[in-house]
Amino acid sequence: MAKKTQEREQPRDGILTKPKIKRPSMYKVVMLNDDFTPMDFVVSLLQSIFGRTLQEATEIMLQVHQSGVGVCGVYTFEIAEMKAAQVVEAARRSQHPLRCEIEKA
Repeated sequence: MAKKTQEREQPRDGILTKPKIKRPSMYKVVMLNDDFTPMDFVVSLLQSIFGRTLQEATEIMLQVHQSGVGVCGVYTFEIAEMKAAQVVEAARRSQHPLRCEIEKA
């Protein structure tokens, strides 16, 4: 076990220090408005995919509807990409043109 600790630590001026761990970049999952996807469908997706409460989901849906774009959540790249893909896939299955993208936070 001591060997693993020494492998992770790097000597600096004769003192062992732990390497700095960089936090992963974060990405916003952004939903884009369209004139065809029903509001209740959007609220449902926000609840099921993003774990939003009914009130939170309704507020985000209204933001999307009124300003054309709304942030569903902020995640690491892989999770953001997966959630955006889940939204688009669910929309396509229901024959809605809803779009969801990711952008660096």
